[in-house]
Amino acid sequence: MEEDLFQLKQLPVVKFRRTGESSRSEEDGISGEHEVQIEGVRPELEPVELEDGAAVPKEFANPTDDTFMVEDAVEAIGFGKFQWKLSVITGLAWANAMEMMILSILAPQLHCEWRLPSWQVALLTSVVFVGMMSSSTLWGNISDQYGRKTGLKISVLWTLYYGILSGFAPIYSWILVLRGLVGFGIGGVPQSVTLYAEFLPMKARAKCILLIEVFWALGTVFEVLLAVVVMPTLGWRWLLILSALPLLLFAGLCFWLPESARYDVLSGNQEKALATLKRIATENGAAMPLGKLVVSRQEDRGKMRDLFTPHFRWTTLLLWFIWFSNAFSYYGLVLLTTELFQAGDVCSISNRRQEVKAKCSLTCEYLTEEDYTDLLWTTLSEFPGVLVTLWIIDRIGRKKTMALSFLVFSFCSLLLFLCVGRNVLTVLLFIARAFISGGFQAAYVYTPEVYPTATRALGLGTCSGMARVGALITPFIAQVMLESSVYLTLLVYSGCCLLAALASCFLPIETKGRGLQESSHKEWGQEMVGRGSHSP
Repeated sequence: MEEDLFQLKQLPVVKFRRTGESSRSEEDGISGEHEVQIEGVRPELEPVELEDGAAVPKEFANPTDDTFMVEDAVEAIGFGKFQWKLSVITGLAWANAMEMMILSILAPQLHCEWRLPSWQVALLTSVVFVGMMSSSTLWGNISDQYGRKTGLKISVLWTLYYGILSGFAPIYSWILVLRGLVGFGIGGVPQSVTLYAEFLPMKARAKCILLIEVFWALGTVFEVLLAVVVMPTLGWRWLLILSALPLLLFAGLCFWLPESARYDVLSGNQEKALATLKRIATENGAAMPLGKLVVSRQEDRGKMRDLFTPHFRWTTLLLWFIWFSNAFSYYGLVLLTTELFQAGDVCSISNRRQEVKAKCSLTCEYLTEEDYTDLLWTTLSEFPGVLVTLWIIDRIGRKKTMALSFLVFSFCSLLLFLCVGRNVLTVLLFIARAFISGGFQAAYVYTPEVYPTATRALGLGTCSGMARVGALITPFIAQVMLESSVYLTLLVYSGCCLLAALASCFLPIETKGRGLQESSHKEWGQEMVGRGSHSP
């Protein structure tokens, strides 16, 4: 008997640990480990190393979890063919930058063709931002209540319809209303970032969201090139119609888009979410985690009060100011670029302004080939901003990236106080635009990451709405205040970005290396505690 006991004690012990969230007995709750004696099992197992970005093999995919969450499945499946397709399709929606870039081409054309006074030309631009500001929160609410795919499809089809219709506007009042409705639709297009981010594994999320921003820059470049070909021959009406081509292509391909699995789980559609995850795993050639998909606690979605809970109140207020400052400075710099290039330098602006006052407000000048070239070079300056942000965002974090972008813009704005030559002026303006566009892109990465699934679309929508407020105000600084004092104008932009840099540093949550939060009832990032090492 004693010999038998001695032999049993010499057997190796294999320890099993439950990592899922399944219900367990009271005895199991006391200790998460269970010791089982198995004869002939080696106590040491050889580790299996995976290459960076490689999917988890089927025989090793989550072998001991009896439950898994959407975040676990997204991380286990990894980045593959499905995400590449999703990048292109959502990028087509993001190419709506053509509808924004066309404002700088359409305004001077109508100013000459319809003999519009300056205030009506300015109103044609402002009405688009009014539409975007008034709809951003609404589209966010629709995406949280009825699904990301639903909100994105409706907003894109809305923009496509009224964008084409505005090409047939017979008079000024018609095109004013129609462009306002186009702006109303554009306010929902940023929800493509919400849908896109919820399908991306943690390690690829920042880079992919930044790279999809390239479609914005490509859209603006394509619009200028299209204008060079179309405007001299077919005119502005055909330019408006052809500018809707990316959205038309998206409308034809959007049937392929699945609904967000995170949204489906949160809204109680567990089977639909599981089917979506299996579809992604099949397309990527990866394994699904073993076990049962955990159904998150169903919550009220798209409620404004959830943005101001004690945990998110400070984050929401700081993000609103950061987004406001981004748009205020970005669009302000676009307007200032034209003024500074035409004057030659800052010191010449006051003299130029006195000459302009003597001219009639109906005096117009059609855009020349040189003007289109300047527009093209100015637009190309955004690509370095993407590359710089792409390089630093996963090295120093989201908060520091935004703060650095604002600081560089503020510094370049102060350097414009000097009476520099045109070449130095061009370099300073390009650096400033590259970094402020990079700050905008970093905000697009951070905002969907910091809010839980129940309020992610609404949080992004309200931030986008605050950005439109900044875009509405900036013409009064970059154009009206500029007539009084160019130095005060530059000081306003520099001071605003300096405050935005401080706001970025005071954000309470850094999302670098964290998973997306599913439920607002859990501590931030709780879903990924202890799972960071399992990311592919």
